[in-house]
Amino acid sequence: MSKKTDAYEAALEQLQIELVDSQAWAIEQGLKILIIFEGRDSAGKDGAIKRMTEYMSARQTRVVALPKPSERELGQWYFQRYVPHIPGAGEVVIFNRSWYNRGGVEPVMGFCTPEQTTQFLKDAPRFERMLADSGVIIIKFWLDISKAEQAQRLEDRKTEPLKRFKNSSLDAEAQTRWDAYSQARDRMLDETHSGHAPWIVVATDDKKTARLNILRHVLHRIGAPGVHCETPDKDVVFTADKDKGRLAT
Repeated sequence: MSKKTDAYEAALEQLQIELVDSQAWAIEQGLKILIIFEGRDSAGKDGAIKRMTEYMSARQTRVVALPKPSERELGQWYFQRYVPHIPGAGEVVIFNRSWYNRGGVEPVMGFCTPEQTTQFLKDAPRFERMLADSGVIIIKFWLDISKAEQAQRLEDRKTEPLKRFKNSSLDAEAQTRWDAYSQARDRMLDETHSGHAPWIVVATDDKKTARLNILRHVLHRIGAPGVHCETPDKDVVFTADKDKGRLAT
């Protein structure tokens, strides 16, 4: 391995150790931690989640990646299918995509009406306010990527056998509808960024750097005593309200 790879592996291992210690403390304290991963296709959600959960408690950690809604679920209150997965005391729940499908994929692909999107953007902050008021710590990540890097990663998926399950019929739309996704993202971040559930944007063209900084941000948000790590790099991880100019267009 190269020196750069060695340095990454060492930094990752140290952060994972600190995350294990932080989770042990969070379990003792009965904290309810909800982590949401959203972002463009191929921005690295799966890889970041895998490194985060690798050594976490299997009993107290759940990764939720819901399939498309059933006919019955389509007739429910929009947030209803997500409510059973909200963390209880001592639990960490990670959503690999979430209710924010209605802020991005659904309107861009025509899977919902404009009126449904508008209603969702009004309701999401109120829903999250209720969660926060009940003691849920909400950490929302938007993983961003440049158009050129996304094109390369999507192409790699076609030729690498181990990435077979990453291939999707919607992959081609990610590039074709790039501008539409940018517009939907900007509106979603503007209308659902809040003090109780802020959006944290992550620049992911360098996957490894992104993963390390995601872990650093989570550790700082949990705030376990005796756990110390570097402050996340502000050029990699930044709040949606201040640094929108650095988002990939």
